[in-house]
Amino acid sequence: MGLGMDGYPFTKFRFRMTVRGAEAGFSEVSGFDATADVIEYRAGNSRNNSTVKLPGLIKYSNITLKWGMTEDRALYDWMTSVIGGEAASNGTGIEPEDITIELLGEDGETVKASWQITRAWPCKYTGPDFNANSSEVAFESLELAHEGMTRTQ
Repeated sequence: MGLGMDGYPFTKFRFRMTVRGAEAGFSEVSGFDATADVIEYRAGNSRNNSTVKLPGLIKYSNITLKWGMTEDRALYDWMTSVIGGEAASNGTGIEPEDITIELLGEDGETVKASWQITRAWPCKYTGPDFNANSSEVAFESLELAHEGMTRTQ
């Protein structure tokens, strides 16, 4: 259990993501987690001195995308459409998108695992920080709120 078919765990540095209908490249994707609230209950006439534990609401963390800044403004423009409250088909100003994230094998093509992210929309944009004494890549990041994730492979 927990090992790939060849006996080794998968590496995490080859992946691709489809967002807004296009394949996009990112240097990091993080925030994959789901948590179920625990509801504890005990009836006053119970002979047990312990509570019964029931599953409650499921909460999903926001997913963060990080990429080297280029001239492409598509994700930034998606964020500004939410901030600006532009009309969306659902009347909220938010156009949620379903997103697919795939973990790729050593060949860079074979899909080893896949997740479907449901109704994601940008809730936070972070621009690059600047340093005149550094020779690093300028990074942007976008945080996405969403309503669920399912491992499909």
